[in-house]
Amino acid sequence: MSDAVFKKVRLHNGVEMPAVGLGVFLIKPGREAEQAVETALQAGYRSIDTATFYDNEADVGRAIQRSSIPREEIFVTTKVWPTDQGYEETLAAFRRSLDRLDMEYIDLYLIHWPRESKSRDTWRALETIYNNKQARAIGVSNYTTTHLEKLKQFWGISPMVNQIEYHPYLQQPELVRYCTANNIRVEAWSPLMRGKVLHDTVITALAAKYNRSPAQVTLRWELQKGLLVIPKSVHEKRMVENKTLFDFEIGAADMEKIDALDRNERIGPDPHDINF
Repeated sequence: MSDAVFKKVRLHNGVEMPAVGLGVFLIKPGREAEQAVETALQAGYRSIDTATFYDNEADVGRAIQRSSIPREEIFVTTKVWPTDQGYEETLAAFRRSLDRLDMEYIDLYLIHWPRESKSRDTWRALETIYNNKQARAIGVSNYTTTHLEKLKQFWGISPMVNQIEYHPYLQQPELVRYCTANNIRVEAWSPLMRGKVLHDTVITALAAKYNRSPAQVTLRWELQKGLLVIPKSVHEKRMVENKTLFDFEIGAADMEKIDALDRNERIGPDPHDINF
């Protein structure tokens, strides 16, 4: 078995986070979500990414409780939704997430989307949660360089992670460089663009060359660029495939071929255009 899911990166506060995790966005709440997490844990995954908005935190919590894996070996991420932002509101939303997950702490708590009018108070709440040791790490999601620059004016603790849409068709190099310069780890949501990039002729040709699947090539490319990845799947075969990523390496010239696919194409909203 590949040890891909056990490979970890160190966040700037010293906390170690698995490089590969399971994303549960769009997995149906209830038994489907619970089964997906159970299957992922059995396959060796130790990082699970959920959010209040996904409506499956309770299912994630049940699957983890039912497993024989010690809680401290599983890295759990969840997020506060924009309509719950603000200082007291975020603290209350966090407590509700803890209750749904049936946990005493979260490994990574993120602001799901920037809501500029609430950003300062929301980040202050995350710092309170972190200082109270209820979250081992804190960060943001879908923050652009503009959002981060504004947040930087009043953060006492800088974000450990920025989770963004990232795949071969949307690479956001300036944002990634900014995060790297500020010791903020970049985590790719929808790293396979919900399967769209898997049909790209460049990626399929490289998959044939390396005797790998298009998904493995895409995820390996992202890992070699220093990103964390959280591919979503409910199928055990794909989960196993998506974690078998550390026993091959893509050559520099082939990395550049995938780099050249960037066309600033999103499947999610542009953080600058979305309003809550």
